Amino acid sequence: MAPTIRPFHPVDLPGLYRLCLLTGDAGGDATRLYRNPDLLGHVYAGPYPVADPGLTWVLADEHGIGGYVVATADSMELGRWLDAHWWPTLRAQYPRVPDPGDGTQDHALIERIHAWTVTPEPYFAEFPAHLHIDLAPRLQGQGWGRRLIGTLADALRGRGVRGLHLGVSERNTGAIAFYERLGFETFSRHEWGRTLTVRL
Repeated sequence: MAPTIRPFHPVDLPGLYRLCLLTGDAGGDATRLYRNPDLLGHVYAGPYPVADPGLTWVLADEHGIGGYVVATADSMELGRWLDAHWWPTLRAQYPRVPDPGDGTQDHALIERIHAWTVTPEPYFAEFPAHLHIDLAPRLQGQGWGRRLIGTLADALRGRGVRGLHLGVSERNTGAIAFYERLGFETFSRHEWGRTLTVRL
């Protein structure tokens, strides 16, 4: 089966979670960092196709899900949805835990689940949409990332969305170069990395 981009189907969710973990350390495998392999997916992949499945696409081949893009057209609206429908269950399921001191990061991500708040950012007016995208190593460097983002951009334009933003770790230099080739520009820098924006 040749790689194919198609709309999200609920059976794809486990594949999204696996790929999120395998690329969750600044583009590298984060398996060693998490005792619970679902935590990264709960934060960075799972809520998007549940909140709005029309803005998620997967790249599938004979090995399964090899890539995906998940997005929201309105970051503030997604934040309200998360507060009402996503975080309460996760906060009940995963109480805060101390750092076990073994290098794993479950405690940090659980803290993020409990502390997560969405406040208006200066770029939300022009760039209200945001995305997360991941590609398995076997499908990188073949133009699939560009096609996934192009598919999303077309859908966002169809909804009248004017701009898109994303966050990227400063350590993920390959991703930053990729986004810059697509026309993204650095809007702001942070302790964890930078926010990139692009007009649609």
